[in-house]
Amino acid sequence: MGFDCGIIGLPNAGKSTIFNALTGSKAAVAGYPFTTIDPNTGAVTLPDERLQQIAALTKPEKITPAVMEFVDVAGLVRGAHTGEGLGNQFLATIRNLPAVAHVVRCFSDENVAHPEGEVDPIRDIEIIETELILADIATVQRRIDKVKKTAQTGDKEAKRALAVYEKTIAVLDAGKPASTLSIVPEERPIFDEMQLLSAKPVLFIANVDENAAHEGNEHSDRVKSAADDRGAGFVIISGKIEAELLDLEEDERTVFLEELGLSETGLAQVISAGYGLLRLVTFYTTVGPELRAWSTPEGTTAPGAAGRIHTDMERGFIRAEVLSSDDLFASGGEHEAKESGKVRVEGKDYVIRDGDIVRIRFNV
Repeated sequence: MGFDCGIIGLPNAGKSTIFNALTGSKAAVAGYPFTTIDPNTGAVTLPDERLQQIAALTKPEKITPAVMEFVDVAGLVRGAHTGEGLGNQFLATIRNLPAVAHVVRCFSDENVAHPEGEVDPIRDIEIIETELILADIATVQRRIDKVKKTAQTGDKEAKRALAVYEKTIAVLDAGKPASTLSIVPEERPIFDEMQLLSAKPVLFIANVDENAAHEGNEHSDRVKSAADDRGAGFVIISGKIEAELLDLEEDERTVFLEELGLSETGLAQVISAGYGLLRLVTFYTTVGPELRAWSTPEGTTAPGAAGRIHTDMERGFIRAEVLSSDDLFASGGEHEAKESGKVRVEGKDYVIRDGDIVRIRFNV
């Protein structure tokens, strides 16, 4: 089980090209706006060397890696928050996604129209950010209008909610995304419930031409600075190169990348950056003949990890038997790890660590 990431950007930024390369899909690609109307979804298997190392020692009959789903969303234009272009559909699609990969056009091509007439990545970023902020202002204002009268009667819950809403809209009115707001733990449930678009973690993908795939260009340099200013993730990808890689066999891909001076595919970069963006860790289960990898946010407790597998396991959680993959490798096998006391019994408060091999004991 993985996590969804929406691919957003202005029309003709290269969203669908990159989506196809990442997922091996065949979403429509053309040099005019709104080729994508309905969102395309594709699952990507996460590269995991550790999974193969565990398999070599445990010898399962079946290996199931973790996956990440990418959603290719219709392009956004000025006025999207009022329904311009496919704005309403765009905003509705990304509202439930935990993170977004923002594809920014950093290439020139006379055969691919730019909705704003010329390439300017900072302007493009600001167009989308403004639309998200304006949509969020409308969302928060509706909540303020709904709860204000109740708060004035002295209702404690309404007063708490109103304080968070007013704090949030002040930041949005200043033209800043909701992600810049400082939220204390007790405010977090109220804030998260709003599902604000500008609060989502962002990975900027600078889509460059083939010649700039290795070191980028002046446009991608500006995107990198914008990402740094926002505390966002950043990768450089050439959509054209990724599209060419899609048609090659594995050994041919390696040679092609070496010839271009690239050490890894754009997919590998995006997954690595996405994991960091979402602050995910990977844990493993060995149930019957299957070895399986799972992704979960940092800080997940053992019952929470059990719930990633099945809700009944979380509800009836008793304990977790945990073996670090490092300890497995050092011991040379599961039996040897048990004999040397490396398998630990953990309770409900245990926080899952990256690389843990977990067996859940539960009773429903």
